[in-house]
Amino acid sequence: MAAGSAALAVGYATVIERNAFVVREVTMPVLTPGSTPLRVLHLSDIHMRPTQRHKQAWLRELARWEPDLVVNTGDNLSHPKAVPAVVQAIGDLLSFPGVFVFGSNDYFAPKLKNPAKYITDPDHRILGKPLPWQDLRAAFTERGWLDLTHNRREFEVAGLTIAAAGVDDAHLERDRYDTIAGAPNPIANLSLGVTHAPYTRVLDRFAADGYQLIMAGHTHGGQLCLPFYGALATNCDIDRTRAKGASRWGADTALHVSAGIGTSPYAPFRFCCRPEATLLTLVGAPTGGHDDSRNVVRSSPTASVR
Repeated sequence: MAAGSAALAVGYATVIERNAFVVREVTMPVLTPGSTPLRVLHLSDIHMRPTQRHKQAWLRELARWEPDLVVNTGDNLSHPKAVPAVVQAIGDLLSFPGVFVFGSNDYFAPKLKNPAKYITDPDHRILGKPLPWQDLRAAFTERGWLDLTHNRREFEVAGLTIAAAGVDDAHLERDRYDTIAGAPNPIANLSLGVTHAPYTRVLDRFAADGYQLIMAGHTHGGQLCLPFYGALATNCDIDRTRAKGASRWGADTALHVSAGIGTSPYAPFRFCCRPEATLLTLVGAPTGGHDDSRNVVRSSPTASVR
């Protein structure tokens, strides 16, 4: 009986939920008071392989949401020949303003390791062969997306001024926050910090500099979660209650962590943690303080299960 239930759970996690893509909608009051709303599509952890046709078809439909800005927080690749598949799948989104940083699985291919290490030793790293991240960066930047890796950029989107900065992957200890340190432009409608892995040392620096919103991925939302308990692990030093979704980081900074779209080919399962893209509607913060972020789950028209 127990063996049969376990087999059903494994089958569901590897065949059904792993492919049950969803667009989650979140409203976050983080813009300067009086700002017009800004629609931001958060993509993370695509972990693309060339043969993943269902995932590619779903990604192609995301442009229908017509975001004002796309934020990609890395781990786009899982195969050395996956760059064309990523670019073709998100091709229409490249026509919208966008920013990005890379994660470990943009630089190095995933490699087989003991899955229990995610829980017992989150700092354990085994790197595979180098991936063609330079080709992916070229494809993104040629279409106008801004590389925030150790960069500070200011730009206009939908009539709003955005001051954005990002760091390289903290999971690989490539983050060099001092290269972007300092307060963002105080007249910006949104100050945005971007990182792949939400390590506390990076979040603390963004918050100390006064960024209104930090966006990250990497955790896969825990990937394996339990009902009424949540994520078992985060694969970094952030607490498991922040493994996905919107939360506060300090008194004046909001945090959004994406549960991500894909999985490693060596851990191809999700349980109680559907793969997601997130459409954030950023609105003006109320005068005198911030309201709690409001989460609304909504499946996209193309979030079919196969």
